[in-house]
Amino acid sequence: MRPRSRPVRTDDEPATPRPAGARGFERPDGTARPAGGDGYSLTPVGVGEFDEHVYRTLLTRTDATPADLAEQLGSPPARVDRAFARLRSLGLVTRMSGRHPRYTAVDPEAAVESLVRARSTELEQVRSSVLALSAMFHAVRRQEGAGGTIEVLNGPEELGRWFVRLQHQVRDEMLALDRPPYALAAANPVEPLTLDAGVRWRAIYAPESLEIPGALQEIESLGARGEQSRVLAGLPMKLAIADRRIALLPLHLDVAHAQAAVIRESTLLDALVALFEFYWKRAVPIGDSGGDRSGRSDSGDGRPGDGRPSDGGPGDGGPGDGDEGTADDRELARLLASGLTDSAIARQLGLSTRTMRRRTRRLFDELAASNRFQAGVQAARRGWL
Repeated sequence: MRPRSRPVRTDDEPATPRPAGARGFERPDGTARPAGGDGYSLTPVGVGEFDEHVYRTLLTRTDATPADLAEQLGSPPARVDRAFARLRSLGLVTRMSGRHPRYTAVDPEAAVESLVRARSTELEQVRSSVLALSAMFHAVRRQEGAGGTIEVLNGPEELGRWFVRLQHQVRDEMLALDRPPYALAAANPVEPLTLDAGVRWRAIYAPESLEIPGALQEIESLGARGEQSRVLAGLPMKLAIADRRIALLPLHLDVAHAQAAVIRESTLLDALVALFEFYWKRAVPIGDSGGDRSGRSDSGDGRPGDGRPSDGGPGDGGPGDGDEGTADDRELARLLASGLTDSAIARQLGLSTRTMRRRTRRLFDELAASNRFQAGVQAARRGWL
């Protein structure tokens, strides 16, 4: 994620002049003015300049249709309609019941605060990634020509040979980040052998990995053998770490020019292990194979614990979590928060897409939410995630 030096429009349509009496979207000299007269902008939390202007205008009314605001703002109705769709996905507006689209604003104290928290989480992930990249930068310069702490591999064949070799060498624990695109066949014939030999596997998958036909079934099969699997939206990289002693890190995602680094024991390897643990705590378990997020099935870093319950007793979330919900509700909320598509969630739950969407609507009603983002916030407040 790159900081923006100036606001960027959310579509390619230019702002149009406003009717007399309407607040200007541009200064007299044609340059953009902040979306609000208070000097503050919602751009840092992912709201485009024009979308923010629509939201601020809607705040001055009880409700409005896209045509109402298009006339007030002097903008094409289609552009305002697209802005409403984006605002709705961010939880800033809700669509009222009725045949024709009519929207009302969500209280900014709650809606914007949710966006701030979500963006803070994303920035923390960026910060952790930067620490790992910085460690790589300095390790390369310290170790250049000093004994092979870092070895660069070129080409998919060499990368594939090393991945198989890594799995044959592992004795206790394998940590993996998995996301497409894939330079090799998606199926991994060696992992089942290592699982049967007693190696602990923890794998974090990007939602895109689970969209590949047959992927969920393969993960379920590996889970039955002992793999702990979770899913995390926005996973930026691939990684495999064996016994916390050696790692295989693809250097970019271009499969046409596959290149990876073999990293042996060093501060860089320590940073990559820490990055994996950071992602693991934020990832959502896949079915029953992802470990208990309360810490009862492992000791926090994925190593076996003593099996005793946490301070929260026999419940799923500890004291003070409020409405625990049903197991089905919690499972559906976790899958929705993971970023999976409706069809992937339906396959995971063994339901038709239509039935899954009907259950999702009921869950939204239970959580007083109108979209996935709001449902995730409410589920987190109840301790479901």
